[in-house]
Amino acid sequence: MSPVPRIPWQAKYLALVFIWGSSFLLMKVGLESLSAVQIAALRLVTGAVTILALLFLRGGSLPRERWVWGHLVVTGLLLGTIPFTLFALSETRVSSALAGIGNATTPIATVLATMAFLPGARATRSKVVAVVVGFVGVVTIMQPWTSARPDLAGFGMALLGGACYGVGWTYNRRFLARADLGGLSQPAATLLMGTVAMVPVTLVWGAVQPGGLASIWAYDRARLGTSQIEAGSAGGGWVWLPLLCILALGVVGTGAAYILQFDVVRGAGPIIGSTITYLIPIVSVLLGVLVLGEALGLFEVVGFVIVLAAAAVINAPSRRLAAPAPEAAPAVPRT
Repeated sequence: MSPVPRIPWQAKYLALVFIWGSSFLLMKVGLESLSAVQIAALRLVTGAVTILALLFLRGGSLPRERWVWGHLVVTGLLLGTIPFTLFALSETRVSSALAGIGNATTPIATVLATMAFLPGARATRSKVVAVVVGFVGVVTIMQPWTSARPDLAGFGMALLGGACYGVGWTYNRRFLARADLGGLSQPAATLLMGTVAMVPVTLVWGAVQPGGLASIWAYDRARLGTSQIEAGSAGGGWVWLPLLCILALGVVGTGAAYILQFDVVRGAGPIIGSTITYLIPIVSVLLGVLVLGEALGLFEVVGFVIVLAAAAVINAPSRRLAAPAPEAAPAVPRT
């Protein structure tokens, strides 16, 4: 008889939904004193350090093949550098709730990327219809027919961030499916390359700032109210709350969450694990409304429901596909 695990996979599943769903709230708080580029860089660095430490503590190792690292550069950009930066930038213009809705477009982007990268993989009619319906939902959220529409640039960046995940994981399936990375090797290497790619982005951003490269490590206390700063200096801790939120996002939401995702895949299979994709926006919306006092308009709510329904339909047919080996199933990082 196999030993019963101390923590059931259902508990880890719920933990993942909350961890990744709360990432948008954490980024919004982080923007109180940090820039979007600083948030993306800190998240990548702390996440990479966390998962690399876990990898080596477990006796694992990074891949050695050069061709694998070449493809990991692309996945590092698509699954780390670009979406992390885009989501943080989007929240400088739209609410965390609306930015989280952009994450629901990942399954839609996956279908389109599959048709482009995997010629042998045929999209079913229901998936194609769901993609069209999903676009209708996105247009409904954007409300191009009214002046009360959300900031299109901000929401557009959130949509691109969500699409990056779909393209990135399809690219990973196309070019790295046969690479015997195992365990945490692939996610660790992906975050590492995402961190490396973030270095020139951060340097260029710092060079164009009024404060020069010193802006990279500057902590903008001036964005906080005077009463907040005084409360922090008196021991209230508010001054450092934005930084602590981003560190938690990196260590827990980007690093340790990989371990939870692997446990869910091993305990319940990759199909159930994939359903986290369209539950994340629900958490982000609830936290944005309940914690930050954000509000969504009628068309944004209707469009949100349409996008979620489309994402659910896109995921449902995949239940008929053969599940990959648990050790090879990658963890899907979220913002």
